[in-house]
Amino acid sequence: MENVNLPAIRDCRQPWNKGRVVGQKRPLLPNHVWAIRVRLELAERKRDLALFNLAIDSKLRGCDLVKLEVADVYAAGLVKERTSIIQSKTDKPVRFEISEGTRKSIAQWIADPLMIGSKFLWPGRFHERLHISTRQYARLVREWVRSIGLDPNSYGTHSMRRTKVAQIYRKTGNLRAVQLLLGHTKMDSTVRYLGVDLEDALSIAESVDL
Repeated sequence: MENVNLPAIRDCRQPWNKGRVVGQKRPLLPNHVWAIRVRLELAERKRDLALFNLAIDSKLRGCDLVKLEVADVYAAGLVKERTSIIQSKTDKPVRFEISEGTRKSIAQWIADPLMIGSKFLWPGRFHERLHISTRQYARLVREWVRSIGLDPNSYGTHSMRRTKVAQIYRKTGNLRAVQLLLGHTKMDSTVRYLGVDLEDALSIAESVDL
């Protein structure tokens, strides 16, 4: 019997990214940061305010942020001004500052009855989950940006990581400082992360008059 080549049957499923905004997520602008803070303060959402503030200050990846322990940021009855942790991705330490406003919001959260006996800074709601998940953190970020009228598809957890360093780079043009703050091992990673291009370089050069 002669073999007949039948046409291939292909799955007609839609691409996973159809209709989605993919690629690098935008950093928040200063007015976005203040708008979200005000809403969280008015709603008296202590945990979310502390989490939002520390996400901006620490510039940590979501996987590291959700696993922070109270001892990482709190000692001798006070919130630390600076601290460091070991990054999950690189297994190397990264140091970050904790600003006054963030220290205040963290102190208020740690004093909350929900934090009694908790080892983790952002405890989970279920006994088997010691801290919130990265997925839960991502949902919170979407909720925060949506609350001030931004498109949640354009922002994500990496928006929080990029927000402060984007402002630092815009004001100083210091890539090395940004590299250290992000904990990148290679400068190329920092350049790609910030989306630095020739136009940025020219703008920095034009601001220097000799």
